[in-house]
Amino acid sequence: MATPLSGYRGRIQTLYSAAQLAERVAALGAEITRDYTGKSLVLLCVLKGSFVFAADLARAIELPLRVEFLGVASYGDDSESSGVVQITQDLTRPVEGEDVLVVEDIVDTGLTLSYLLEVLGARGPASLKVCALLHKPARERKHVRIDYLGFTIEDRFVVGYGLDWAQRYRNLPEIGVVTDGEEG
Repeated sequence: MATPLSGYRGRIQTLYSAAQLAERVAALGAEITRDYTGKSLVLLCVLKGSFVFAADLARAIELPLRVEFLGVASYGDDSESSGVVQITQDLTRPVEGEDVLVVEDIVDTGLTLSYLLEVLGARGPASLKVCALLHKPARERKHVRIDYLGFTIEDRFVVGYGLDWAQRYRNLPEIGVVTDGEEG
């Protein structure tokens, strides 16, 4: 019997398995726990791509924390960033005076994250740091500091573990590359 993911499986070359992701997220959680002990942490999940990573990361951080969501769009249904950032959902509570950790799925050009850090910095947080699951330095157009990093990858379009291609593939438990060049 076919499963909902069976149509995807044959089209994805795995870069990081679910086990590799879990191991790295646990290590990031331990590092963040150590660095923020005694502080009031706000975990700011950048939607939509970061939601799976942020959920696992939140469970790996052994501190009381508040989770906020910020919706942004810069890709649309394309595989390349348009360079224009649109905030599609804003925070529900202010972050003034709080320690904010922005959780991003992937940093490639740096344009979206640079814009977000500027917007968030103007809101007066006590501190503002970045945790990114993936970094693609070959595509960097604007340098942004990544304080906590999962993996550095080559210039390949990746899907799974929250990352999508035209809103598909987010539900894959691993990160991989679509091998046949079709959206599916």
